[in-house]
Amino acid sequence: MTEDTIVAIATPPGRGGIGVVRLSGDRAMELTLGLVRLGKQPPDTQRSTLGTAVDPETGKILDEVVVTCYRQPHSYTGEDVVEISCHGAPVILGYLVQCCLERGARAAEPGEFTMRAFLNGRIDLTQAEAIRDLIEARTLYQARVAATQLGGGLSARLKPHKQALVELIAILEAGIDFADDDVEVVNRTEILKRLDAVSADLGKLAEGFGYGRIVREGLSLSIVGRPNVGKSSLFNRLLNMDRAIVTSVPGTTRDLVTETASIGGIPVCLVDTAGIRKASDDVERIGVERSHQAMADSDLRLLVVDSSQDWTEEDTELFHKTRHLGAMLVAANKADLPLRTPKAKIENLLRAESGEGTPPSEIITTSALTGQGIEELRDKILQSVAAGENLGSEGELVTNLRHQQLLKASVAALRRCHRAAELEVHHEMLLLDLYDALHQLDTLTGTTDVEDILGMIFSKFCVGK
Repeated sequence: MTEDTIVAIATPPGRGGIGVVRLSGDRAMELTLGLVRLGKQPPDTQRSTLGTAVDPETGKILDEVVVTCYRQPHSYTGEDVVEISCHGAPVILGYLVQCCLERGARAAEPGEFTMRAFLNGRIDLTQAEAIRDLIEARTLYQARVAATQLGGGLSARLKPHKQALVELIAILEAGIDFADDDVEVVNRTEILKRLDAVSADLGKLAEGFGYGRIVREGLSLSIVGRPNVGKSSLFNRLLNMDRAIVTSVPGTTRDLVTETASIGGIPVCLVDTAGIRKASDDVERIGVERSHQAMADSDLRLLVVDSSQDWTEEDTELFHKTRHLGAMLVAANKADLPLRTPKAKIENLLRAESGEGTPPSEIITTSALTGQGIEELRDKILQSVAAGENLGSEGELVTNLRHQQLLKASVAALRRCHRAAELEVHHEMLLLDLYDALHQLDTLTGTTDVEDILGMIFSKFCVGK
C-alpha cells in the first residue's frame, strides 16, 4: 500500500476561501503536472508556486492555484508530497481528486497520511495520536498539551528510561554471554537501585492519567439542589451567558440544560438539573428522575443550598445522596441576602451528618447575582479534578488510555524483576521481565533494535579485545 500514490482533500467539507488537495507518493509531482500549468517546471522544493488548474481533457481553465512541493524525506509523510491550494469550491476540489484517481492515484484511507509518516519514521506512535488530539482540541490548553506531545514531549520523557533498561539488559547479557572475558557483572544492590529509579517515574506517569483523561476528554459537572436555590443562576454565571431561564417561580427548570465552558483550559460540560423535590406532576417527575441520573453520570457534583433560608430536611437528604456518588462541592448561594445559614453553620451541619471530624467536602460561599465566590468556585472545580496530582509540565501528561495501560504493564514487569532480584534469581530469568518492560515502552513509541543492545555491550565493555 505504501508504494501507491494517495490523494485526498485535506480541508474540511464545505465551501471556503481556500481548499487543499494533498498527494503523497512517488507519482505526486507527475500527477500534479498533468493538472496544473506552472510558470516554471518543476517547482522549487518547499516553495509555493502560482499556477493554473486546467481540465486535462479540454485544457480549459478551472481555477488559479498555488502548488507546494515537498521532496522525500523532508515532508510530512517522508515521501514526495504535493499540496494544491485552490478556492474552496467542493466541485473544483472533487474534480481535481477525480482526475488524480483516473490517472492512477488511490483515494487515501482515513489517517493514511499520518500512518505513512509513522511507517517512514517521521513520527512515533505517541506523536501520531497527538495529531488527532490537536485537531480535536476544544481549548487552548488542550491544544498546548497535544502540541507538546506532538513535538515528542512524552517520547523524550520515556527515552532515558528505555536507555536505562537497554543498559541494564546489556550488562546482564554481557555477564552471561561473555563470562570468560572477565566482564564484571553488576551486583544485586545496583540492579535493585536501577529498577527502582525507572519504575518509580513510570508509575508516576501512569498515575497521572486520571487528570490527563480530564484534560483530553473534558469534565462533566451536574448542578443539583432544591427548587429555587439558584442553580440556574450559578449555571449562567459559570458560563458567562444567560443560557438557562431564571425566574422566582420554584421549579422553572423542568429538564436538563447542558452547555460546555472552558475552566482553566479544561472543557467542562455543565448540567443544570431540575430542582429535586417531591414531584407535583408527571413532567416534573421525569425531570427529577433525569436529575438523579445526571448526578450519577457526572464526574463531579455541585450541591447548591440557599444560605438565605434555613437548612431543610431536603438539603440533608440531597447531601447524603450526592456524597455517596463521588466527588462533590457545596455552594452556599445567595450570599448577597441576609444569611440564615452561613458557611460555618453548614460546615457544622455537614460535619454532624457525616459523623467525621471535618466537613466531607469543600463549601464555597457564592452569590450568582453579584458574582461573589464564582472565581473561587471555578478554582475548586479544577482542584477537585486534580486533587493530589503533581501535574508537572504539559508534555508529561498521559492523556491516552493505551499509554496508561502500557506504562502500567511495564511497571508490573519491573516489579516482577525486582522481586526476582531480591530472591537472587539467576540473571537469565531477570532478563525475561526486563525485555517485557522494554517491549511495553517500545509499543508506545517504536521498537528497540537488537543492534541497540549489542552496541551498548560493545561500547561499555572491551569484549574480545
